[in-house]
Amino acid sequence: MTQTKVPVIFDLDGTLVDPAGGITGGISLALREMGLPVPEQAVLNSMVGPKLSDSLLHLAGVPGELVDEAIHRYRRHYKETGIGQSKLYPGIFDLLEFYAETGRPVAVATQKPQSIAQLVLAHHGIADFFVSIRGAADDESVKANTAPGKVGIVGAALADLQSQPAVMVGDRHQDVAGAMANGLDCIGVSWGFAPEGELEEAGAVAVVSTALELRTRIEELDAVRAAALSEVQNDGSL
Repeated sequence: MTQTKVPVIFDLDGTLVDPAGGITGGISLALREMGLPVPEQAVLNSMVGPKLSDSLLHLAGVPGELVDEAIHRYRRHYKETGIGQSKLYPGIFDLLEFYAETGRPVAVATQKPQSIAQLVLAHHGIADFFVSIRGAADDESVKANTAPGKVGIVGAALADLQSQPAVMVGDRHQDVAGAMANGLDCIGVSWGFAPEGELEEAGAVAVVSTALELRTRIEELDAVRAAALSEVQNDGSL
């Protein structure tokens, strides 16, 4: 029987998991330890999602020669306390459990280092739900320019799923861009870190406000895919 369940690629922070200050707090602590200015909260929030070295350089104004040390200090704080502060967004565990029970393939594509993403997912008891967990290289230094960005990470997850089309779900414009570059639609979630209007402007096909609404949108894609497959099969029989 032809698979009509559309595979789903999820972003991590701001989509599946609420960092609950674990990321922004860790960045603040690292910068304070180094005697560097700490950006206002809105700027710190905007640093959740993109590559950390880029955010430290361009959003926090950290001098290039100090970025690697800031990342090292942040990672220490995050592993010690940040992961424990994080929590799943409402309805996410039930959604993923339902997908596992009904055979929908799901993956993660995040710009968080892959090894840390696996730790976060395991901490929340959801790692085993995913066919693939793809993230950035563990080396997030400013010199690591060859590491794949969101486009490459989404592409790697899509290859693991061995299915086209799939749909991306994320909370920032990088998620939309990564999906579109791989020929995928992206559903935005309003509970993450995007400023108002960012996801719509980036080209998200829909923006949902609850896990239940997300499930409904994805089931609508199933119906579209099933209809398209039926049409192809009917044409082939003529």
